Order: sequence, then structure tokens, then C-alpha cells
Amino acid sequence: MTVLKHLLKKLPDYDYIYLGDNARAPYGGRSQDTIYEYTREAVDFLFSRGSKLIILACNTASSQALRKIQQEYLPKKYPGKNVLGVIRPLVEKAVEGKYKKIAVLGTKATIESGVYKKEIKKLNEEIKVFEKCAPLLVPLIEEGWTGKPETKKILKNYLRSLKNEQVDYLILACTHYPFLLDEIRKIMTKRCTVDCPGIVIAESLAAYLERHEELGIKKTANPVLNFYTTDSVEIFRKIGEKFLGQEIRNIEKAII
Repeated sequence: MTVLKHLLKKLPDYDYIYLGDNARAPYGGRSQDTIYEYTREAVDFLFSRGSKLIILACNTASSQALRKIQQEYLPKKYPGKNVLGVIRPLVEKAVEGKYKKIAVLGTKATIESGVYKKEIKKLNEEIKVFEKCAPLLVPLIEEGWTGKPETKKILKNYLRSLKNEQVDYLILACTHYPFLLDEIRKIMTKRCTVDCPGIVIAESLAAYLERHEELGIKKTANPVLNFYTTDSVEIFRKIGEKFLGQEIRNIEKAII
């Protein structure tokens, strides 16, 4: 939702289909095989609903499943179709700033994959990369504890080592973390740049669509926004409206 929010701001004149796998989320603590299967099923569902391009708006799915989806699954099942992740745009944004010390804050699965460090090193071998797993943040955010003293204390503990390393750029490698963006920036101080992931991803998608007119994704005078959830529609509506910051209509239960 934190990604979709900025896609709608940056690219409002397009049709969107949103699938929230709320019945099985979060993916962060699951095995790579399970994450791949869940992601593959989501891809099948979205293409069956007419999607022309899929964005895995999840760092865990992007780190654990995207490459296999792109290299093995799509060529066999959906030749000519495209699935994109969120890691590459965030890495490119970090590296273009010519920072010397880049840190990554993410879920257990994302950090253990090492994908951010690999992608950063591909673009600039000289950058020092520091990674930090923060498993408690997602459940705290989903429970609405973003402003609680306990959450601030836990966040400070996670960020302490990165701050001590005097990193000058921090990648928020989880789409939940923008809810803590202000507090993270406050803790890391002005010495460290912390961009909003949703804004970075939206800007990257806008550029991608300009480069790939052959996809046939066109603006529409009356854009449609449809939502699907694998869990309760009402729970999805309640939580989703908080995350998206607007009223949510057209929600259906998805069987995947």
C-alpha cells in the first residue's frame, strides 16, 4: 500500500489491480521455497485478471522470488510478460548519490538473501554496505504502534550500529518502514539521507513506462482501481485505508 500510494500520485491516469496476500503475510520469516510459491500464485492471479505489468511491491518477494520468476517461470508460462521488483530502483537511487557507506534495513529474509549488497556492489564495488535485520518492526507497524515509546526504543536499538558506522545513506528495504520514516530520519540525523521508498519506486516506474511503450500500457480517461485480498475484506478495508490514506472501494476476496 505504501508503494501504491505513491504510484497513484505519480501515475494517476492508469488502471491498477492490487492484490494483498493478507492471509499469508508477512513473508519475511518464511522459507525461500514458500515465498517463491506464494509469489508465483500471486503472479498467476494478477495475469488472469488482465494485468500487463506486475510490480512485486514487497522486498521479501523481490529478494527471494523475483529472479526465478523472471528467468524460469515467465518464459515458460507467460512469454513476453514482465514482472518487476522494488530492489533495483532503490539500489540505483542509492548508488547514483555517490555515497561511500550505504546501509540496508530490512526483514530477516531480505537481509539474509544478501541481494541488496550484491546489487550495490555490481554498480560500485568500492561502496561499503552495512545490513541490519529488524524483525520486530513489521508486526509493531501493523498493530498501530508506530508512535509508541516501545517502538521508538526498539527502532533506536536497530539503528544504533548503523549510526555508529556513520553511514551516509539508508535504504528502507521493507514497504512497511515508511510509517517510521520521520523517526528514522530523526535518529539517523541529517548526516544520513533516508529516501521514501514509495517515491523512488514510483519515479522509476514512470521512467520504465516511458521506455517501454511496446507494453501497451496506456493512460485512460476513467482509471479503474480494483483491490483483492486473500483474507477478510473488511479487515483489509480497515487496515488498507490506514496504509493508503484514502477510502478503498471495489474489494473482492481472492482465491489463489
